[in-house]
Amino acid sequence: MNRLKMAFIGLFAFGFLLLANAQKADSTKVPAANDTTQTAAGDTLTADSAMALIDADLAGPDDMEEGGGLHKQLKRKFIEGSPAFMSMVALALVLGLAFCIERIVYLTLSEVNTKKLMAAVDSKLEQNDVEGAKNLCRDTRGPVASICYQALLHIKEPLEQIDRQLTNYGTVQIAKMEKGCTWIRLFIAVAPSLGFLGTVIGMVMAFDQIQTAGDISPTIVAKGMKVALITTIFGIVVAIVLQFFYNYILSKIEHLTSQMEEGAITLMDSITQYKSRNNG
Repeated sequence: MNRLKMAFIGLFAFGFLLLANAQKADSTKVPAANDTTQTAAGDTLTADSAMALIDADLAGPDDMEEGGGLHKQLKRKFIEGSPAFMSMVALALVLGLAFCIERIVYLTLSEVNTKKLMAAVDSKLEQNDVEGAKNLCRDTRGPVASICYQALLHIKEPLEQIDRQLTNYGTVQIAKMEKGCTWIRLFIAVAPSLGFLGTVIGMVMAFDQIQTAGDISPTIVAKGMKVALITTIFGIVVAIVLQFFYNYILSKIEHLTSQMEEGAITLMDSITQYKSRNNG
């Protein structure tokens, strides 16, 4: 999981680095030749000089520095995107990942070998060892064992009542598995919203600076636009990362739900046979 998170961070940071270098490269102006009768050798020299200038600019001192280039690029982009808004986006990422990791750990620990468990419970019931089946389910983790234990507690009741208990307690277990998912959805929605808010604030800053200067200068407009674009990008990136983990959590919940349904059906068959052997 840590490697996956680092891969995402590295990928997006590399994209930001390319974007920054591309902007710097575009801002580099190559002087045009005034003499239209310039020789081919002169054209080649000018082109070579321009390419050398762009290559040197793309390399950059931060990229040449070992053991800190990526960190410095992320730090610089964080500061350029207005620390006030970027801090809120980063907080949404940290809290969202905390809820995601907690859910993933909980759901992973809840998984059991359903077929093996139900075979063991059926074996206990064939031996008329109801208490042994209860102890087996009580000592096994996960929602499948929990609903089986609740059904065995009511084994002396009619089958309809046992089936109702399975359905009701299954709903409770699903609610436990989905605990915290609401907060993950909230951070998925909030992160891009914070980015768009930064976009609006950046545009307002740009117009304020234009009004103060009394002139529409590309330099003045670019500063506000940079804040707007960086905050939007980071907000969308955070939402994408959290959405990936959220979908993974939903897939694990669906898997556990199918295991619960399979276990409930198997248990009802075992209880029916147990009642038949013992005349209800």
